[in-house]
Amino acid sequence: MKEVNVGIIGLGVVGSGVYESLSRHADEIARRTGVRLVIRKTADLDESLRSKLNIPDGVFTTNAAELIENNSIDVVVELIGGYSPAGDFIVESLNRKKHVVTANKALLAKQGAELAELAVKNGVDLSFEASVAGGIPILKALREGLCANNIDTIYGIVNGTCNYVLSRMTYEDMGFERALKEAQKKGFAEADPTLDIEGYDSAHKLAILASIAFNSRVDLADVHVEGITGVTHEDVVYADEFGYVIKLLAIAKMAGEEIEARVHPTLVPKDSLLASIRDEYNGLLV
Repeated sequence: MKEVNVGIIGLGVVGSGVYESLSRHADEIARRTGVRLVIRKTADLDESLRSKLNIPDGVFTTNAAELIENNSIDVVVELIGGYSPAGDFIVESLNRKKHVVTANKALLAKQGAELAELAVKNGVDLSFEASVAGGIPILKALREGLCANNIDTIYGIVNGTCNYVLSRMTYEDMGFERALKEAQKKGFAEADPTLDIEGYDSAHKLAILASIAFNSRVDLADVHVEGITGVTHEDVVYADEFGYVIKLLAIAKMAGEEIEARVHPTLVPKDSLLASIRDEYNGLLV
């Protein structure tokens, strides 16, 4: 059976989950795909993760360069996020002709086109399905299943934190602050939830979605962004009286020859499919 050697950079919440999943389900993945994924190296600055995740001797390092420069590694999984040094790690990996998998929506929204071109130049893959609504294979659908279609609109809920907060405000009669604290307690929101509740996480994802859907390049700076911090309990109550629920929507549509892209709280009719999506779940309409 063919083996594919994997290196993981970043063992935070997502990275640790990937490591544990690939380790625990290695046999099942091999049975289904005919390929055995072998984790050859992991990298993180926090040395305590070595024992916490029971990583074997020789597989953990605090130096990402050691992983990237390892000639035996076929695929580099980047899960540290942000622009730097994540971008440098991805560029170096692609230049060393290693396939890259990333969930880094911020980086892709900013320089996804350049990274994609670099991957093509080096004859390797840049995979980023997990960067947008990870549980929904929307990027693969846009690039493959719907590639023969002319898409004029794509919109939906792409941030679980905001949807959870708004759901609690709507169905549990909570104020914004209490709902946010509950989201943090349950792990749906970061200790610093600014990127989520101010709408920027959704904007990053929308820029990626719109770029693929409309075969163009959508600059993050051109996306109108408004978060949910201004939504009050009274807003939710009044929306309900008029037959609506409030959702933070990411919306991209063709307006003539131009692309309109925006993120903001939206009144969604109660009989809409999106209105029925509650808690930390996401949903998209194309």
